[in-house]
Amino acid sequence: MPDTLAALHASVDRLATVAGPLAPEQLTASAYPSEWTIADTLSHVGSGAVIFRRVLDDALAGVETPGEAFPAVWDEWNAKSPVEQGADALVADRNLLDRLESLGHDERDRFHASLGPMSVDFEGFVALRLNEHALHTWDVEVALDPAATLGPEATACVIDGLERVAGYTARPTGVGRTVTIVTTEPRRGITVVLGSDTVSFAYGEPVADPDVILPAEACIRLVYGRLDPEHAGGVEESPVVDELRRVFPGS
Repeated sequence: MPDTLAALHASVDRLATVAGPLAPEQLTASAYPSEWTIADTLSHVGSGAVIFRRVLDDALAGVETPGEAFPAVWDEWNAKSPVEQGADALVADRNLLDRLESLGHDERDRFHASLGPMSVDFEGFVALRLNEHALHTWDVEVALDPAATLGPEATACVIDGLERVAGYTARPTGVGRTVTIVTTEPRRGITVVLGSDTVSFAYGEPVADPDVILPAEACIRLVYGRLDPEHAGGVEESPVVDELRRVFPGS
């Protein structure tokens, strides 16, 4: 079973390697999506790290983080300059990782937190951070290298948690059919059932003759609305892939 915390550590290292050397003019260039700059994306990573750290510490103390604490964090980060957003994000990101890794087994076992409608244990909490972190790292990296793909450590973890994500990102197209997907590296079987006003996403054994075969990292980006033709990562274009892009348009 993949180590989610180790995968997050690899993703934090990857982001620092990519974003740490960026010049001021690069920070103000467009990220993915284009309405965000690289600095905006890093600010989101940084403010998210601060919020996750607050929720983590509150949960360990047995208190619930008040929702009104979040806007103050966003306001603080929005007020930073692009250079400050870039530098401070990497510091906050590393601080959160260090705090997560510092927890002993007893603390991890008793950890429980609520994030909006979700209730998670320690593993689930780290997985939520990893999902966000890996995709936003790609958002930055792909602006510098159009051939960028998700990191393999993150991919191995995130691919098995897409069902929950798909529940938020899927948009029915009015066409009813079933689409079978087989992913590679790692190999997984996924069935997407399209209804007139619903979409279901479920795992199963890989079928022998799927409708589409995708690298696992590309399947993740598909569900997150990040598999446009210009950043397809070697995916063979087909009507099925185009249909799935319409089902998972991204936010």
